[in-house]
Amino acid sequence: MARIAGVDLPKNKRVLIGLTYIYGIGKTSSQNICDECRVDINTRVQNLSEEEVAKIRKIIQNDYKVEGALKSEINMNIKRLMDINSVRGYRHHRGLPVHGQRTKTNARTRKGRKRLVGGKKK
Repeated sequence: MARIAGVDLPKNKRVLIGLTYIYGIGKTSSQNICDECRVDINTRVQNLSEEEVAKIRKIIQNDYKVEGALKSEINMNIKRLMDINSVRGYRHHRGLPVHGQRTKTNARTRKGRKRLVGGKKK
């Protein structure tokens, strides 16, 4: 089992897909890593040699920001937006959609479940 950047890669997946289990690496980055290491993208993770795993690990450590470092950078960027009182920071703080989507309808992923307002009796 290959352990790269603190993540156990699934054994039976192809290397191209297995690397995407690391936060911050998608298919394109995975393809670039495999090309740089000269690893066939169709080989299974369990069939990788120790040298190939070491090459992949070295490239990810040197060239990519992944997992905890990436998450902390993203959180710091959001916190900075909140601190400077930008519109995007305000929307993050209030839990509303950030990029100009409508909120009269939809936006339930960001806003959460609909809260019903009870009717008043006279």
